[in-house]
Amino acid sequence: MNDAVRVEDISVVFGDTTVLDGVSLEVPAGSITAVIGPSGCGKTTLLRTIAGLEPIRSGRIEIGGTEVAAVRTDGTRRVDVPTEKRSFGLVPQEGALFGNLSVAGNIGFGLGPWWRRTPGRATRITELLDVVGLSELRARRPSELSGGQRQRVALARALAPRPAVIGLDEPFSALDAQLRTRLRRHVRDTILADGTSGLLVTHDREEAMSMADRIVVLMAGRVRQVGPPEGIYLEPVDIEVARMFGEVSELPGEARGGRVQCGAGVLRLRQSACGPGTVLLRPGDLEIVTGTGSGDSTGSPDGVDRGHGRVLAVTPCGDHIEVGLSVLPVADGDEHGAAAELTVRAEPEWAGAPGDRVTYRQRRPVHFRPSA
Repeated sequence: MNDAVRVEDISVVFGDTTVLDGVSLEVPAGSITAVIGPSGCGKTTLLRTIAGLEPIRSGRIEIGGTEVAAVRTDGTRRVDVPTEKRSFGLVPQEGALFGNLSVAGNIGFGLGPWWRRTPGRATRITELLDVVGLSELRARRPSELSGGQRQRVALARALAPRPAVIGLDEPFSALDAQLRTRLRRHVRDTILADGTSGLLVTHDREEAMSMADRIVVLMAGRVRQVGPPEGIYLEPVDIEVARMFGEVSELPGEARGGRVQCGAGVLRLRQSACGPGTVLLRPGDLEIVTGTGSGDSTGSPDGVDRGHGRVLAVTPCGDHIEVGLSVLPVADGDEHGAAAELTVRAEPEWAGAPGDRVTYRQRRPVHFRPSA
C-alpha cells in the first residue's frame, strides 16, 4: 500500500524551543491515522507543518508521493511547496466557516472563489451536500446550524478539491458526548468513501481508537509508539503510554516463561518473559466468576489459579460492569498480607455490591514490562 503522507525525521523549532524533534510517520493511502498525545506535545504543530503552515528545520515531507518540503541538515537543498498546492485539506478545531456565506457557499469556497467558475463546481457542491447529509440546509448560514452541522460543512469544504489527505485538528472537542460518537463514525465513512486518507490530531483516546487504523503516540515532540489501536492498548511500549490509553493497574511480578506471579495471582502473559518486572492490568484482563461459591479455589482450565477479592466499587459501563477490587492474598487457606487494588470486568447482569467477596479469573493474556 502506498503512503498518502510520509514524514521523515522532521524537526520544527520556534525561537529557541524545539517543538518537533526527529519525527517520522506514514499515513497509508485509504486509511486514517491518529496522532495522540498530551497538550503541548506538538500534535497541532505537526499537522500545520504537513499542511505547509509551519516551516521545517530539517527532514522531508511527501504527500501523495510528491515531495512538498525538504531541508538537508547542511542547508544545501530545500523544497517548500505552497499550502494551496499540497493536496492537503485542513479541518480546524472550530470549523472556521465564513458567516456571510451559505452552507453551499462555504463548501464551494473549497474549490476557489465563486468567480473562478470551476468546471463541475455546482455538481461537486451538490454531491458533497448529499455525502455529509446537509442537502436540505444548503441555503442556511453557519449561525443557523448546530455544532455538528458546522463541522460537517467544514469537512465538506476540505473535501471539495479532492485532496490526497484530510487533516483534522481536534474536530469534535466542542461537541457533546453523544454527538461526538455519531459524528466520528460519519466523518470516517465520509473521508474513506471519497477516496481520501485522514490524519487526525486528538488528545481523546476513544476518538483515536474508534476512528483510526493506526495510532502515532507523540510525547514531548517525539514519536513514542506507532501501531494499530488494539496493539498499543494491549502492548504499550511503556507505562506513560499505557496510562494515556485508559485505566491500568501496575503490579510488581516475577515472570517465568509464559506465566507471571503477582499480587493478582498467577497470570498468563502475552509474550514469554523471565525475571522481575511490572504487570500492566487493564479492567478487561480479569473477570468476575459468576455462579461460583465464595470458597471456590479451583484453577482455571488453562492452569491459571483463580483469585479472590472484596468489592470496593461498582461502575456500570453499558455492555459490562467495572468492579474495583481489593485482592485477598491466600496462603495455606488463610487470608494474609497487604491487599492489592485493581479493576476487573463483570457481565451487565452481575448483581454484586461493595463489601461482597468475589472470585475472579483471567479473561485474556496480560502485558509484562521487565525491569530495566
